[in-house]
Amino acid sequence: MDQMAEKLTIRTDLAMESREMAQQGSSQELPGVVVDSVSLKDIKITRVEVTSADGEQRIGKPVGNYITLEVPGIKDRDPEYEERVSKQLAEEIQRLVDLEDNSTVLIVGLGNWNVTPDAVGPKVVDKIMVTRHIFEFVPDQVDDRMRPVSAISPGVLGITGVETGEVIQGLVEKIKPDLVIAVDALASRRTQRIGTTIQIADTGINPGSGIGNKRMGLNKETLGVPTLAIGIPTVVYAYTIGRDAIEMVIEELSENIKPGSEMERLINTMDQDHIDRVINEVLAEGLGDLVVTPKEVDILIDDVCRIIGNGINLAIHRGLSLEDINRFLH
Repeated sequence: MDQMAEKLTIRTDLAMESREMAQQGSSQELPGVVVDSVSLKDIKITRVEVTSADGEQRIGKPVGNYITLEVPGIKDRDPEYEERVSKQLAEEIQRLVDLEDNSTVLIVGLGNWNVTPDAVGPKVVDKIMVTRHIFEFVPDQVDDRMRPVSAISPGVLGITGVETGEVIQGLVEKIKPDLVIAVDALASRRTQRIGTTIQIADTGINPGSGIGNKRMGLNKETLGVPTLAIGIPTVVYAYTIGRDAIEMVIEELSENIKPGSEMERLINTMDQDHIDRVINEVLAEGLGDLVVTPKEVDILIDDVCRIIGNGINLAIHRGLSLEDINRFLH
């Protein structure tokens, strides 16, 4: 190449991964970042709290709480496991919000329903118990355990010509919810976390963040009400896969070569800058960074979106069972 391509970087929307990368090579906890992990059988929960501007700068995430559920068992499509995940998700949502009995909630499904890896938001909205119209028009039919809930899938700028943030701002001003829950697709740095990881954050979200297309943020500052963000990774950047693969090859070669050999000398020259330069030359020239998603992503997304929808319903309509929710939706 005559000119070095724009440098690509490892990207992730998961706070736990940002913290892992920032702490790499150190056994000390990061200042301004508090981490708590717990395992409940085959559900691992990591709670990351960014408590200061220092922590915010170190991991690149705003001050606030980030809860991640790692649920690899989703791939087995076990109904009992999915039910446990939904109930645990509901508990984690309730950790971050404090709703009154008459609180109203707006669910926002972000993303493009025409593109499978970006259809997380719209698919979750399809699973939500929408009840605001019942409270308004037939209040005598309302179950005492329900709260007024409305939902919208506003589409994306390329389809509507309107910024998602503008749509949601106008809607919030009109219906005045006490809480907004925005659901979107995310990007991970690990392929095994695609479709098997759920992140909840009380800091809001930037629509399109999973593919690096950040727009106006949806958060308490822009909307004027508490905003919860829920997302699942559906893509990983090709740069990240290439970098991890090269590092793994170098590590394996290093364990099986003779000390002082020419091969050892060559491997020692492969520092991080060299690796980055090679990957940039392969990926960035004419293509830019690529995003990768597994071939079975449609099945993974359908399953995890059902789980997220059930989790949100359980968290908002306290006292309802999954059986009650399924009867309402069907």
